Amino acid sequence: MEYRKLGRTGVEVSSQCLGSMMFGALGNSDHDDCVRIIDRALESGINFIDTADVYSHGESEQIVGRAIKGRRDEVVLATKCFNSMGTDRNQRGGSRRWIIRAVEDSLRRLDTDHIDLFQVHRHDWDTDLEETLAALSDLVRDGKVRYLGSSSFPADWIVEAQWAARRRNSERFACEQPQYSIFARSAEDAVLPACQRHAMGVIPWSPLAGGWLTGKYRRGEEAPAGSRYAPGGAFAARGGRSVADDRNSPVRFDAVDQLSGIAAAAGLSLTHLSLAFVASHPAVTSTIIGPKTMEQLEDALGAADVRLESGTLDAIDAVVRPGTDIAGIVHLTGNPSLRPEHRRRTA
Repeated sequence: MEYRKLGRTGVEVSSQCLGSMMFGALGNSDHDDCVRIIDRALESGINFIDTADVYSHGESEQIVGRAIKGRRDEVVLATKCFNSMGTDRNQRGGSRRWIIRAVEDSLRRLDTDHIDLFQVHRHDWDTDLEETLAALSDLVRDGKVRYLGSSSFPADWIVEAQWAARRRNSERFACEQPQYSIFARSAEDAVLPACQRHAMGVIPWSPLAGGWLTGKYRRGEEAPAGSRYAPGGAFAARGGRSVADDRNSPVRFDAVDQLSGIAAAAGLSLTHLSLAFVASHPAVTSTIIGPKTMEQLEDALGAADVRLESGTLDAIDAVVRPGTDIAGIVHLTGNPSLRPEHRRRTA
């Protein structure tokens, strides 16, 4: 396992970060099994764990807290806040009121007295960014949080946050957590360069594009049980019936077929090709792997030392052009400026 500095912090993190979104009711509800997966990840050399309050409504944080008890100092622990955690309209967002409450809640669930990296899960269009940074800075000064990060911020907000921190003498965001994979490459256009210019760490999420880049979805075949396209999965919850019902599936199937050929020519599995692709970008610090099972963890760990040759990267570029996304990628920015009432003059 390779280790890299997290931005300008001086903290060294493993080149793979254990994401815990699948621990709890959202994925693996067997707490003992989840703890075993975390134990194995730590034994493999991973020292970086990422969770969030919203993952299974706090259950993921509780599992992580239990797993690292007794070896807290060995782990660089990251969590997040922003998404709704209750029915009250103020139990979400980037306000001072909510951030301070959210940190206290996370500390309790994680059973720790500090969080190494506290991230704003999404940018809050409706809250002054300087208010968010001031609240986060107070938590750093109180010793409850060590470093700050952002997640899924657009490039202009990444830059604005850096300047806002300078204007107000606030703590700055040390890293960004963007969506990045062979299928979701638009981050290469502005987000990753912005992070490089400001010496920020980069911790990509969804490097396997929701399972598409493992090759588990095949043309003409039923989706595997437990996947988002299986009965009762996330796609069904949005009104779909099967992988064939997704209007973006044909172009994705074509891409998977081409990428599988590229992987085979390189002597790799599609999973390893896809994880190594993300790790090959010079801006990337640590790639989030989000296993639900021990088998998935072991498979992902096998990609930690894979390096892709230029010819392989060129072949990937021919399938999905640099700086672009394949059909159907959803970016969780929710820019209100694109709403009709904000882009049309009224009479």
